[in-house]
Amino acid sequence: MKRVRFVVTGRVQGVGFRWFVKAEAVPLELTGWIRNRPDGAVEGEVEGREDAIDALQACLEVGPSSAIVTNVELAEISDEMKHYKHFEIK
Repeated sequence: MKRVRFVVTGRVQGVGFRWFVKAEAVPLELTGWIRNRPDGAVEGEVEGREDAIDALQACLEVGPSSAIVTNVELAEISDEMKHYKHFEIK
């Protein structure tokens, strides 16, 4: 089990980015959350298998077709306890 926090910048609000990420995270059996930030970025936390998080990271770097991703920052959270039961859009 691995848990990471991420921040994605670029044109990522108003383009279905959060719904895109949820649609990618659920089949990968990742749990956590995602939300828009006031500065125009999108942030979230996910937990699950390392290979699933790696797959989601690749999706974050591309986003939906209408998004323009300029940067993805990921930081591992050392707390390995399971915190989430599902993936939610905040």
